[in-house]
Amino acid sequence: MSASLESSVVLQVLPSLVTGGVERGTVEIAQALAKAGNTAIVASAGGRMVGLIERAGATHLTLPLATKTPFGIWRNAARLEALIRAHNVSVVHARSRAPAWSAWLACQRTGVPFVTTYHGTYTENLPFKRHYNAVMARGRIVIAASHFIADLITRQHGLHPTRIRVIPRGVDTVLFNPDTVSGDRIANLARDWRLPDGMRTVVLPGRLTSWKGHAILLEAIARLDRPDVLCVLVGSHQGRHRYARELAQHATRLGIAERLRLTGHCEDMAAALLLSDVVVHASVKPEAFGRVVIEAQAMGRPIVAADLGGPVETVRHGETGWRVPPGDPGALALAIAQALDLDPVARAALGQRARASVPTVRAMQEATLDVYRTVQRGG
Repeated sequence: MSASLESSVVLQVLPSLVTGGVERGTVEIAQALAKAGNTAIVASAGGRMVGLIERAGATHLTLPLATKTPFGIWRNAARLEALIRAHNVSVVHARSRAPAWSAWLACQRTGVPFVTTYHGTYTENLPFKRHYNAVMARGRIVIAASHFIADLITRQHGLHPTRIRVIPRGVDTVLFNPDTVSGDRIANLARDWRLPDGMRTVVLPGRLTSWKGHAILLEAIARLDRPDVLCVLVGSHQGRHRYARELAQHATRLGIAERLRLTGHCEDMAAALLLSDVVVHASVKPEAFGRVVIEAQAMGRPIVAADLGGPVETVRHGETGWRVPPGDPGALALAIAQALDLDPVARAALGQRARASVPTVRAMQEATLDVYRTVQRGG
């Protein structure tokens, strides 16, 4: 890690630590701060990833920051103000809108630099929604996960480009390394997923929510008309039991019910990706980045991604994967077939190019710590 932050105290705030890319990024920055000799504090409503924060050498403080009510946000601002003063916080980094409002108010009162990461496209389908979203553009520096998001911030909030820092999410190329995943890990996962011998796997990692395009993938699998292909949806339903049932019913209507697996949350994503013959990103809404795409590339897997949002910047069509029009099961089926039909030499070459192209966690950590240094110097 580069030059230290001179024993700074950095507070990251987010709604909870259950699962997701925002949460994982928070853990990775906490690790970088602790490794560089700084004090890392994370405030959230808690969740199963709190242990990762603590193992990173950071402190987690439980606050009800998931609340979106005006009174709750105002009350949390007072709590965060007290926390900032008690711990002599140097920088506050907000990663979600409701906690960001509380953190911004607390920073206004204490004079502590306020940084945000603009993690998503954020809908504006209700009155005052743009105003609610705009807090994510109030950081002294606003971190964008992709040029797509940087352009959105400039367009929607009029932010000058000098206040935006594009820092792609990174992949841990030590953790996501095809050479270090043991055969036992692969075998255990294949057993858990109930994979028959000789089946090819097309895997879509991501929480179960309709805009991730699961139904589009099911239709593409049905169009393939290849009985040796199994569709595996890896991700938590996060309480969306009805949606999971709808996917199973859709697979039945398409005649592929016996070739669908809904695995739930997976703790060993490196093994899950290595077990995949093709990895699919099928989102029908633009994503800020698309972390699963670079994780698949780091594992040398063929990736087929929807041609919108962040993956446009990480998948070079025909070189490190395929990009297809979003919501088009026919185009998706064709690209999956091309990926499945690669000969071993072409598959290995594509995997090497993909792995060499991915942004890394280390680069993301270095760039984020540099943002903290900049705002502390008054930049």
